[in-house]
Amino acid sequence: MNSISYSQEVQAALAANGAIVALESTIISHGLPRPRNLEVAIEVEEIVREGGATPATIALIDGTIHIGLERDQLERIAHDPSVVKASTRDLAVIMSKKMSAATTVAATAHIAHIANIPVFATGGLGGVHRGDGFDESADLTALSVTPIVIVCAGVKSILDVAATLERLETMAIPVLGYGTHKFPGFYLTDSGYTLEHRVDSAAEIADIWRNRFPAHTEHSAIVVANPVKEELDKSLHEQLLNSGLAAADSNQIIGKAVTPFMLEFFHRESKGKSLDVNVEIIKANSKLAAAIAVQIAAQ
Repeated sequence: MNSISYSQEVQAALAANGAIVALESTIISHGLPRPRNLEVAIEVEEIVREGGATPATIALIDGTIHIGLERDQLERIAHDPSVVKASTRDLAVIMSKKMSAATTVAATAHIAHIANIPVFATGGLGGVHRGDGFDESADLTALSVTPIVIVCAGVKSILDVAATLERLETMAIPVLGYGTHKFPGFYLTDSGYTLEHRVDSAAEIADIWRNRFPAHTEHSAIVVANPVKEELDKSLHEQLLNSGLAAADSNQIIGKAVTPFMLEFFHRESKGKSLDVNVEIIKANSKLAAAIAVQIAAQ
């Protein structure tokens, strides 16, 4: 059995050197509640197609890496409770045990690069967790060695944003604000931190991608921070953040379990308001990623 399988749609796009957008599957399996997770996954793929690109949702099914999911596979990732989260370090283990897994930002970027897919859309990046500088997402290390354009809404607001930005700088990962010099904070349009570089079009981003080669800086990712249009109320966000972190601490939630716990806490306690913002983030980032992929393919 092949270790990597491509959907027919992705195979055709690769053969034609067409525009493709990689999509992570952890958002589907662990980031959004059922049944809305499947509805959003289908809608996001259609947004990418409407933008002139081919969606390539990435996941592992029964030990095989899938780049692009057929409808029944997408439904399995959305509904099967045995689907686990897989970062890059987990891939060989998951494959060996023939398990099924949704891919994190790190794993999705890694697999997309293997498949020569240069653009990836996600929600928010992982980063440095609050209160412990040694608790750091593998997303950062992966992006320091993976050449890909990743469109996100900044880093998840439950993280230490300042420390995360410092790590991105240390790892020489460029961060571009799309239409802004303010670094977005996932649910918020402005995390309170300023970015040096602003871009205003997909063509500009594609040109920066091309110029990495003569500059010999093509080893790392380019982070495109795309602020959400309708942010969560700031006072509500602060209230949910503080109470959610306290709840995670009292329940001894640590490591990679923190993010899904906090997302669920936000969704539940905001009575769905944060979920609506989360969905809009994913849609907007997928639309921008499709435009960037089209520009890169045209080069």
